[in-house]
Amino acid sequence: MSQNTIGKTFRSYFFWTHPRGSFHYDVMVTLILAFIFITPRFWDFGDKAPENGALAGPIQVLRDGNYGLVITVPANSVNVTPDADIRTVRKALHVAIQPVTGDAVSVVKWETADYDANGKPGSWKVWAHR
Repeated sequence: MSQNTIGKTFRSYFFWTHPRGSFHYDVMVTLILAFIFITPRFWDFGDKAPENGALAGPIQVLRDGNYGLVITVPANSVNVTPDADIRTVRKALHVAIQPVTGDAVSVVKWETADYDANGKPGSWKVWAHR
């Protein structure tokens, strides 16, 4: 097989010029299916299931600028006491948003958004960056 013939064959594969049911068509389909089913076994895409399995309530995520996120978290998802220090609150908020945002975000600031009839926060508004 000459260089010119090999080049034509690769070009015909790239532009998908073979008729359906031909040998070369079957080879192309087989290569595509092999890529789809074999690649995930050898390539780590970095996705993982949340550790806690389920969220305590609905979490709303909105974009805020280039890489920023505004996340609204129900108060029952955040395990902090009223007298907790800043580090503890930041860590609790990060744990609460982690199932939705992943590990690659850092909590920048936060505030309590809603209050119930007893004066307890109903939700937290969290600003985070990737």
